[in-house]
Amino acid sequence: MDLESSRDHASLESIKPLSCSIAHGSAARYIYGIIFMLTTLIAWVVRDYSHRALSELHYLEGCLGGHNCLGSEGVLRISFGCFVFFLAMFVTTVGTTRLYGARDVWHNRWWPAKGVMWVILMVLPFLVPPSFIHIYGEVARYGAGIFLLIQLLSVINFIYWWNEQWFSEERCKAPMLVVAFVSFGASIVATTYMSLWFAPHISCTLNIFFTSWTAILINVMTAISLHSKASIAHTNGVNAGLMTSGLMSVYLCFLCWSAIMSEPLSEACNTRPRQTGKSDWLTLLSFVIALAAIVMAAYSTGTDSQTFCLPKKSFELDDEVPYGYGFFHLVFALGSMYFAMLFIGWNLHQTMHKYSIDVGWASVWVKIANEWAAAAIYIWTMIGRFVLRNREFP
Repeated sequence: MDLESSRDHASLESIKPLSCSIAHGSAARYIYGIIFMLTTLIAWVVRDYSHRALSELHYLEGCLGGHNCLGSEGVLRISFGCFVFFLAMFVTTVGTTRLYGARDVWHNRWWPAKGVMWVILMVLPFLVPPSFIHIYGEVARYGAGIFLLIQLLSVINFIYWWNEQWFSEERCKAPMLVVAFVSFGASIVATTYMSLWFAPHISCTLNIFFTSWTAILINVMTAISLHSKASIAHTNGVNAGLMTSGLMSVYLCFLCWSAIMSEPLSEACNTRPRQTGKSDWLTLLSFVIALAAIVMAAYSTGTDSQTFCLPKKSFELDDEVPYGYGFFHLVFALGSMYFAMLFIGWNLHQTMHKYSIDVGWASVWVKIANEWAAAAIYIWTMIGRFVLRNREFP
């Protein structure tokens, strides 16, 4: 009896550290997400409500847009502080593989110290010369682009993961068909309404091109996924089919719609209500949804480090970290650049309306490029192993 009791006690002791590590690992992720969200809100307040306060800092008056661009410069300064915070966390946690080490403790604890560091980094950037902030803004464009690429790969990986999970279950074959046909139906409806809403006249050539090219990409992706080689690629690990193409079609339609909705208010071809800078319910709702999307994009992508790792051994050790700490902080650092670009419309000298996010021709072309990249990467995942026949894929 005593032996059984001691064995049970030993089992509980071996499980307890693992459970606690998972708990505090999850709590740390949420706290970092809250820090990122607070920083995003501060950037919004600085952009929309701090023009008078920023104008008192006379060394900021040299920005190219005069006082009107001070809000955008303030966003870049907040973004720079957030970037430095998560970059420091990346440098001090990258390569962490085991729990209860010094770097694991630093990642999951020491919140008062990290809170002080964050507050200092929210203030210090306002003492930096405008010329340096301008250089950071130029670099942030590339950092934000890398963030979009990482997010795009994460989305495609999730779609394939979902397809694999259901494909392996016989009872999920019918739901797969339902999701596929619903997705294709939604994409057909979306492209039709985008043509009606965003290209009401023959003179709206750019919007006609956007919607038409989106429809062409959807047809190309679907045709390749239904090809005989792609249909049997499941045995080789690709497993592309109707459901993956359907979900990608919806994703492309969303990116196209989002791009056209980012066109400036002066664009007459867009007949739908858009962000006007006024405090109407549509503008406020769109703004809140956009803020939540920024935080969720950074959080979900940051925790998906397995997508970008080389294949590992099939077994896991009890003291192995639950996710890549370094990658998590790197994504948040790039996300800091990304939210700055959204708040200033990817244009360092653009004056944005209140409650507006990601508006302007630069934003339009960034989203369109993201859509085309999504289609190209997805198509390559289907045809890559057939094009490079002599190369062994993992």
